[in-house]
Amino acid sequence: MGETMNLRERKKLATWRAIRGAALRLFEEQGYEATTVEQIAAAANVSRATFFNYFAGKEAVVVDQDPEERRDWQTLMDARPADEPLWDSLSAIMTGFCESLRDTLPLHRRLKAKSPAFAQTAQSFGAQFFTDLRKWVASRATASDDLTAPLQLNLALAATNTAYETWLADESFDGFLRRLERCLRQAGPGTATG
Repeated sequence: MGETMNLRERKKLATWRAIRGAALRLFEEQGYEATTVEQIAAAANVSRATFFNYFAGKEAVVVDQDPEERRDWQTLMDARPADEPLWDSLSAIMTGFCESLRDTLPLHRRLKAKSPAFAQTAQSFGAQFFTDLRKWVASRATASDDLTAPLQLNLALAATNTAYETWLADESFDGFLRRLERCLRQAGPGTATG
């Protein structure tokens, strides 16, 4: 979309966000399974047809990334200095990506705990980010070492997953971020060589 979004693009983005926001509120209030597309459309003040112009179905509301998020995380990746150790870059990118989910990750977590169907659907959340991150890491790898970069990426992903999986039910989002930083620090020694 770029920085020069025209009025039409801004309206489309506002509608996308209104639909998603309404859906996530309804999922939390009445449960994922009990919420219908018609209820989401009504809560967002759009027609059912408009809902389907933006989302393929109820599941897509959960897994589709905000249209601007991809640009934001690509900026996050591009901002890392070329001479920065890969582990430091990955730690900063993973922390920045999780920080960008401050408004949605706690809700996703609560919904996963309440709804097996939501948990199943949410498994592919972030798939585009991880695809882009893998490409970015591959672009940073050297031809002489085809092992270090993918290993460090997998360690960073494991550290992030561990922080998420051990995030206590009564712990704040900032507590989760501190947990993430701790996991990344513990995973990093001995791997931060390139």
